[in-house]
Amino acid sequence: MAEVTIDDFLKLDIRVGTVTRAEPFPEARRPAIKLWIDFGAEIGQKKCSAQITQHYDPEGIIGQQVLAVVNFPPRQIGPFMSECLTLGLSDENGDIVLIGPKAPVPDGGKMH
Repeated sequence: MAEVTIDDFLKLDIRVGTVTRAEPFPEARRPAIKLWIDFGAEIGQKKCSAQITQHYDPEGIIGQQVLAVVNFPPRQIGPFMSECLTLGLSDENGDIVLIGPKAPVPDGGKMH
């Protein structure tokens, strides 16, 4: 494992946002869902593609708060432009479980 400095870590802008819209992403190479996430007034809405279909469906994820890196450059994923990286952890099968707060917090809040 490569070590990083605290300065390296602080370059990441990790914020909380609420999923406001979600759609299936059948064009993706691996099963995915397109997410639109509201990060509050300062950042606004960003969209991303997330390979989360084992634990989530588009209808059920709307309203959930998630953590995401919001300062990566946009990345083209097939016909979709992903603007942030939603964070998650692998379960025992390697399927992604999203990371989010246990209690509601204001959208746009920065991770400390």
